[in-house]
Amino acid sequence: MEKRNKIIYWIATVWLSLGMISTGIVQLIKMKEEADMMAHLGYPLYFLTLLGIWKISGVVAVLVPKFPLLKEWAYAGFFFSMSGAIYSHIASGDAAKDLFGPVLLLVLTIVSWYFRPADRKLNF
Repeated sequence: MEKRNKIIYWIATVWLSLGMISTGIVQLIKMKEEADMMAHLGYPLYFLTLLGIWKISGVVAVLVPKFPLLKEWAYAGFFFSMSGAIYSHIASGDAAKDLFGPVLLLVLTIVSWYFRPADRKLNF
């Protein structure tokens, strides 16, 4: 069971990290499609920089050993960011296809958080 959980954790965490890094970079460089989408959703352009920095920092926090409290904050940030993206797309009347990326990253966030090893959890 332990080996299966580690495999699930690392698969989810690697895919989550790749997704967050790639979208974070796209947001930092303010790619035209990303800037257009933010305008469509009603957010200011400077929000891209903030999201990009948070996503890349969150990936570092999740992947670096130790610092369980920092990891909890990173997972929470990913959860709020992706649930906010889902809500924003729904509120803007976007098609279901526009929800795929945020929903996938939200699911990967939850799976990675749930299956994280004991040394990456807070001890209460």
